[in-house]
Amino acid sequence: MERKIKISAAGVEVAAVLNGSKTADAIWQALPITGRGNRWGDEIYFGIAVKLGSEDGRAVVEEGDLGYWPPGSAFCIFFGPTPASVGDEPRAASPVNVFGKIAGDPKVLAAVRDGAAIKIEQAK
Repeated sequence: MERKIKISAAGVEVAAVLNGSKTADAIWQALPITGRGNRWGDEIYFGIAVKLGSEDGRAVVEEGDLGYWPPGSAFCIFFGPTPASVGDEPRAASPVNVFGKIAGDPKVLAAVRDGAAIKIEQAK
């Protein structure tokens, strides 16, 4: 069964699909999740109540990847370069567990400003 989620923030809405990882399972079980997004270059992140360790963690990710950052228990959405990037690659501050991917153009998230309210829920 494909697990789809909806991410809403500052009038922007994107759909994403979760993968089959244990991290994705834990986040799916925790939905709906709300928070206040922080911007770090072209990444939005915020702390969530899910506490997990590393699962195939990697720092260099792809545009549109959803990651979980174990040191900060954070939900991360990558849509372009961050201050840690080399060139145009999205790069996390330290390895993240990639657990899903935005369906469509992740660049629309550039309109979401620091401190915006974010809601993540199961897609209907």
